[in-house]
Amino acid sequence: MTDTGTSPTPSPSPPIDVCHYVAGGAEHGGGIGRLVGYVMAAQPPGAAGRHRLRDTRGPCWRPLGSGLRLAAAAAGLLAARVTAPGRLHHLHVAGRGSTARKLLLCALARRLGSRHLLHLHDYDYAADFARRPPWQQAAVRAMFRGAEAVIVLGERDRATAIAVLGVRPDRVHVLRNCVPDPGPPPQAARGEAGPGLPPRPVTLLFLGRLEARKGVPELIEALASPRMAACAAAPGWRAVLSGDGPVAALRDEAERLGLGERVRFTGWLDAAEVRRLCAAADILVLPSRAEGMAMAVLEGLSHGLAVVTTRVGAHDEVLRDGETCAFVPVGDAGALADRLSRLVADAQERRRLGRAGRALFEREFGITAYAERLRCLHAGLARPPARVPRAPARDAA
Repeated sequence: MTDTGTSPTPSPSPPIDVCHYVAGGAEHGGGIGRLVGYVMAAQPPGAAGRHRLRDTRGPCWRPLGSGLRLAAAAAGLLAARVTAPGRLHHLHVAGRGSTARKLLLCALARRLGSRHLLHLHDYDYAADFARRPPWQQAAVRAMFRGAEAVIVLGERDRATAIAVLGVRPDRVHVLRNCVPDPGPPPQAARGEAGPGLPPRPVTLLFLGRLEARKGVPELIEALASPRMAACAAAPGWRAVLSGDGPVAALRDEAERLGLGERVRFTGWLDAAEVRRLCAAADILVLPSRAEGMAMAVLEGLSHGLAVVTTRVGAHDEVLRDGETCAFVPVGDAGALADRLSRLVADAQERRRLGRAGRALFEREFGITAYAERLRCLHAGLARPPARVPRAPARDAA
């Protein structure tokens, strides 16, 4: 993990009181919610109660329900000024409606003098910012400049925070996402069954919302390609697409393309079910058109899967093509089919990429080190700013 801002030193004081603000909470907040849930679960027993979570939207956006959630979050922030004046407010922000909600909460935090930081998770916040009218851009800049610190996922977002949003460089901290360690992958070679049994099909796994931004149309096209059909003979392959979205429509499309027996759609799954899928898979494929730092990629690395993804967001800041992953061009179904078919056919290459990816995870993306870095950052921000002693007044001549 890289921190290009000023890293606070560990605090000897007891764990501080932190409140996270996430649309959808840990259960329905997508990758952001999952990350926050992982961080909260990683806290030492004595510190676990010091972290709390407020849902600012609900499971999905609805005018009345989401408005009430946001009002409750604002009321909690207001009440904390009296009941927990030392609380640090950690607001997780992306583009679109997320920014609108955080504009309100950050304005309230500034008015109350409550210490708060922003954690930027968007896949292309510079583009989202550019689409806003000038008066909104001014409000967004004020929001980011008014935060005690801004956490970003990579160097691209750090540049956006400084050059576009006007945040002081020493207030910007790069903390890449992380996931818990599931433990070393099984020693048995993936893609093989037990002694005396025929090899099982190679399993390709997709994790994420089933939408165009995640490259799902290209993935379906690649799976239906002649290249993938050519490697369908035993042991062959199967694909599992896990995530919410237009599942029924995509299942019909897969049937139309003759993929019905090879492709399974699970719908949305919780973290424990995702871990079970990863443990049984061989290849993690995420051909996204845009990302920040995809949690799915980190899940794949942690489980020792061969990761196939694109050079988007912070991916190429930490991954190396042919070493720790296989990169494919954005939107290129043909190139994706070619890379997947070669990995399906080459168990040795799958294992090599999986071992290197697992080693990278152990060096860079462990939850324990991430949680400690975050704790140090929180502790530094929770302290009241040092007061500069005034020079003694001089007597008038």
